Amino acid sequence: MKKRFPLIVKISIISVYLIFLAGSVVRMTGSGMGCPDWPKCFGYYIPPTSEEQITWQPNSDYKKGMIIVKNETLFVAENDLKTSGSFNTSNWKKYTKHNYAKFNKYHTWTEYINRLASVLSGFVFLFLVYAASKFWKENKTIALLAYAAFFLMLFEAWLGKTVVDTNLKPTVITIHMVVGLVIVALLLWLHYIVTEPKDSNVKYSSLFNKLLIASVIFSLVQIALGTQVRQFIDEQVKLNGFENKEYSLMEPSFKFYFHRSFTIAIVLVNLGMFYLNQIKDLGYKLVNWIVFLIFLETITGILMYYADFPIGTQATHLLAGAILFGLQFYLWLQSRISVLNGEQSTITE
Repeated sequence: MKKRFPLIVKISIISVYLIFLAGSVVRMTGSGMGCPDWPKCFGYYIPPTSEEQITWQPNSDYKKGMIIVKNETLFVAENDLKTSGSFNTSNWKKYTKHNYAKFNKYHTWTEYINRLASVLSGFVFLFLVYAASKFWKENKTIALLAYAAFFLMLFEAWLGKTVVDTNLKPTVITIHMVVGLVIVALLLWLHYIVTEPKDSNVKYSSLFNKLLIASVIFSLVQIALGTQVRQFIDEQVKLNGFENKEYSLMEPSFKFYFHRSFTIAIVLVNLGMFYLNQIKDLGYKLVNWIVFLIFLETITGILMYYADFPIGTQATHLLAGAILFGLQFYLWLQSRISVLNGEQSTITE
């Protein structure tokens, strides 16, 4: 199990990013409330495929917990029942956690696939925790990092439920996203410990390290702001209709302008890192990928604003941002941990 542990860590990281990808598709398609309840979907373990399944019907059987839409209101069956010719309110209770009562099978199944990705990742994390426990005697840090990541995955599951229960409350979505990034950071730290060679050829630069820390913080702030901007767009889509996305940013909030302008600071900081890495020959290969992702983030952001959200740009923008944060954090580990262990030469700034 110990020999396979690095592979388990990599699979865990991939599984989290698959959740990011699935979540970005949910946001892109406006499917966040495709399932009005959690963990089931309209009371089903396998979601309905037609509106008839969640519309009240006379002389029909319903299981306890099934959800129907009646007069644009969600109702939950209190017990197993067979309906008569008329709707009997004593057999049903209103779903009170929110008042969203629409059904779109495409949205429902998009959200359901997102949940399946989370469940799959949960099983991967169980293997991760089991394997990490084998290292308890020789390296408690490995086990503790895995336990922390698993605990946060459970917290994320609860947040996912809260996102649905609050009908996509912006603050909860932001916390949901940030916690996901923290999980990525913990897994990357774990990956660094079990795979990174002890004799690194990279060099240390004080200025580079300061810019690197700033880049990690800036990305975290930018992603958190991005979730708020995304929520503003979702609200505009609700007002104007999904087919009229061109109106989503007609009168954007201050957060959008700050999000857009803050990109300049992010570009400058990361280009500064790229420049130092080149002229001082520091040897950080990840910097090139970071610059590429910054370019991709900028291009997709411009396309969303000026080209009315071309298909795929929102998902690419979100996923690229999450990967960017991960690469920046891992680069910080390569730089900082080696310095603390005294394994790198110091360059005088």
